[in-house]
Amino acid sequence: MLRATDTAVHASGGSGDEPPVTIPRGPAREAARRELSKRMYHENDPGLFQRALDAFWNWLGRVFNSAASATPGGTVGLIVVVLFVVAVLAALWWRLGTPRRQPSTATVLFDDRPRSAAEHRSTAEAHAAEGHWNQAVQERMRAIVRALEERTLLDVRPGRTADEAAAEAGRTLPAHTDRLRAAAHEFDDVTYGGRRATQQSYHRIAELDRDLERTRPALDHSTANTAHRTRQGAAQ
Repeated sequence: MLRATDTAVHASGGSGDEPPVTIPRGPAREAARRELSKRMYHENDPGLFQRALDAFWNWLGRVFNSAASATPGGTVGLIVVVLFVVAVLAALWWRLGTPRRQPSTATVLFDDRPRSAAEHRSTAEAHAAEGHWNQAVQERMRAIVRALEERTLLDVRPGRTADEAAAEAGRTLPAHTDRLRAAAHEFDDVTYGGRRATQQSYHRIAELDRDLERTRPALDHSTANTAHRTRQGAAQ
């Protein structure tokens, strides 16, 4: 029998009468390691990417098995829970749509280059013809506000926002207060909230623009009396 601390290695070229060559276990292990480290033994080993991928799938399998063991019903129960969570998230996404990003500060309605209401309408129609509904909504809202400024129903104020313009115009055109406010919200959602406009939303704002052109402003009591006295003086 061999000693526990040694390994008996028989020389391949020796005769049967020669005693076996005894090599200690440590050097024998090192010799085997050097032998197995030669390239010929590793030509078919998987690459670094494959080893990393195998390690990931092994980790994912351990996580899945741990979750399945902790879930009532095992693997089937875990699959049911995952499907339920996915269904809830899909229902919330369908119900609420894309999350809206609220602007930290309101941005002005117009840029630095002033244009007429007719120019804004022409630009809006060009965007609508191309199906660019976001830009069409923006330009049509600008046309509404510019037209009210041109009719002196709003003061010309470059720093005005869409919400401010709608609130001020609503006091002069009370019959359209709600529609003006809705148009301003549509403008804000498209411009700052990350929402996408639709053809229907553009047509609503365009119809509001046309209706406002045909609407006479509501005069307050003092203004109405002044106008009445002016007409009476002219008649005399």
